[in-house]
Amino acid sequence: MLITDPLFYLIAIPVVLLTGISKTGIPGLFGGMAVPMLSLVIPPLHAAAIMLPILCFIDLFGLRTFRGVYDRRNMPILMSGLAIGVVIGILVFGLVRQDLLRLVIGAIAIAFALNNIFGWAKKRPPAKTSWPIGVFWSSLSGLTSFLAHAGGAPIMAYLLPLRLDKRAYIGTMVWFFFASNYAKIIPYLFLGQLDTSNLVTALVLLPFVPIGVRLGVLIQGKLNDGVFYQISYWALLSIGIKLIYDGMTHL
Repeated sequence: MLITDPLFYLIAIPVVLLTGISKTGIPGLFGGMAVPMLSLVIPPLHAAAIMLPILCFIDLFGLRTFRGVYDRRNMPILMSGLAIGVVIGILVFGLVRQDLLRLVIGAIAIAFALNNIFGWAKKRPPAKTSWPIGVFWSSLSGLTSFLAHAGGAPIMAYLLPLRLDKRAYIGTMVWFFFASNYAKIIPYLFLGQLDTSNLVTALVLLPFVPIGVRLGVLIQGKLNDGVFYQISYWALLSIGIKLIYDGMTHL
């Protein structure tokens, strides 16, 4: 049945708004934060199930905003890796401890972000498109997204060093997670992650989606590329810290 706890909605409404901003404004800024924030008031698996329909709905707005905008060299690479990651996620669902997964991904995110904020990566030329590297990171993103809704850090670790045009970067992220989220629907149904209560609660929150998406579009339109990427690296660092915290808390 529908969640009626006011505290849940006090947290859930800002979460939906921030998720909308993240999808079309600064991808990764709030990515991976929705489930941990909702987990303050409901169980994590319950939170993940509620967020999936909302993410799928937000993705439709992102596709409209970034229709045809993505990096064509990397999209085949990313889709190949995503398929691998989702299949692995289906096979190992229920076997992998999510706290350990969060620790691994959090450590990767922190190391990558610090290297780009303070280290030698700031001075190196843009990375080149790579099938092996791209498939590795995108498959890891697909796997962690399926298991823990934490796919932002791995895909950012591959895309950010390429230093794509800002709109191309955002569009690529939007299309990648559109494919990732919709690929989860049928497996989640069979795994019992979606039920009437979760779907009805998600439906109540859907009206807040277009507000967050619009705010995201306004934000990204006012940032130059340098500021945009600095915010993205700091966002990745914050995601990594949060994942480490979550993993340590539940060990």
